[in-house]
Amino acid sequence: MATFEKTAAFQGAQAQVGEVAAPETGQQLRRILGMWDLVLMIIGTVIGSGIFLVPGAVLRAVGNSAPLGLTVWLAGGILSLLGALTYGELSSMKPRAGGLYVYIRDCFGPFPAFLFGWTLFFVISSGSIATLAVAFGNYLGEFLQLSAWETKSVALLVILVITAVNVRGTRQSADLVNVTTAIKVTAILVVSAVLLWQGRNPIFGSGAQTDHQAMGVSGFGLAMISVLWAYEGWQYVTYSAGETINPQHTFPLSFLIGSAALIAIYLFANLGYLAALGASGVAGSTRVAATALGAVVSHGAGKIVAIAILISMFSAANSIMLNAPRVYFAMARDGLFFHSLSQVHPRFGTPALAVGAAGIWSAVLAASGTFEQLLTYVVFIGWIFYALAAASIFIYRKHPPEAAGPYRVPAYPWTPIVFILAAMALVGNTIATQPVRAAIGLGIVFLGAPAYAFWRRTAKLANREEIENV
Repeated sequence: MATFEKTAAFQGAQAQVGEVAAPETGQQLRRILGMWDLVLMIIGTVIGSGIFLVPGAVLRAVGNSAPLGLTVWLAGGILSLLGALTYGELSSMKPRAGGLYVYIRDCFGPFPAFLFGWTLFFVISSGSIATLAVAFGNYLGEFLQLSAWETKSVALLVILVITAVNVRGTRQSADLVNVTTAIKVTAILVVSAVLLWQGRNPIFGSGAQTDHQAMGVSGFGLAMISVLWAYEGWQYVTYSAGETINPQHTFPLSFLIGSAALIAIYLFANLGYLAALGASGVAGSTRVAATALGAVVSHGAGKIVAIAILISMFSAANSIMLNAPRVYFAMARDGLFFHSLSQVHPRFGTPALAVGAAGIWSAVLAASGTFEQLLTYVVFIGWIFYALAAASIFIYRKHPPEAAGPYRVPAYPWTPIVFILAAMALVGNTIATQPVRAAIGLGIVFLGAPAYAFWRRTAKLANREEIENV
């Protein structure tokens, strides 16, 4: 009786969900992902092109101060680690396909959860895949002379390949992520080691101070936005919780190892850039990795960086395609998206139609070129949902799901609180400094409200017909 009452109390936070949420029955996704799959998935999703391009912008924001620039990279990594540790507990408590969508749905209701899934599908994940695919085509221009039409064709081919791989099997896609992530991490470490070995500039030497005021709080905050963009993506792995072996043990360790590894990789790379170019040289470069390698090896060494970036972007796009469709799968099972997307392929064991839908929409964005505008307006809103998902831990702690594991986030409640406050500060800064952009972004997100009303009404009618037919 006590167990029933506890469950009933927790369901109070889900009052609206009960009408549309589908039980975990029928065809299920297979649990085949292990700890190292998740670790490499975290690293593979996060490391795209940011570490090859962003360090210059970070140093410019803090007035060319190398110590302050490195501090920003460390602070951004620690902030991401706080979120990852929090999500480690959430994923072990509720190991279901959909990750953040499920936590928000359970604790705050289906409407904000739907808006998260809506935004993820139409802009954030699909726009990220389109961005990476188009950038892949552009970087391929380092080796081949491509027209604008051919570059776009390459981008569409990349999307087609990763869609096909993810339809064919989760294991095959994870193996591809593992291999490409291992290659790009090795390339970054080797390049950074060469830069440190051959570089002749003092790492902590004083660069030319271009803006003393930028070294204050505002400069640090501006630099943090760039760094958090480079760290973006670690939360994607939660979407595949329904396919993870022993999630209560696997997720906490994976988040800890993956986040710590990212901090180490990013700091090591930045030290290499500083040794090769000095603070002023890094601040003055928009393609810092190629510039640094060209300075200490040869000008033709930029092609080595281009290869590393190509592998990195392909790996990140594939990892997003592996994870994000699990959210659409969960939404469809709740009756809040196209029902066909809730199906598991009988042979491949994947949410094949959800993957296919993600691939088609990503290709549309890549072909039309609208992804840049959409991402510019909407990407900051992702942090509202990341904070909301992190806040779910307080409700789950009060009413733990039956699958709750032994792991507890360290320094609770301060770990999730600091992460939530930092996320809200990032969102607040965007709203204060770019109100028009923020308003357009929020408008795009709330365009999902009529769609939610439609699917909710459809789900109610379907439930009513099912009851009447019993």
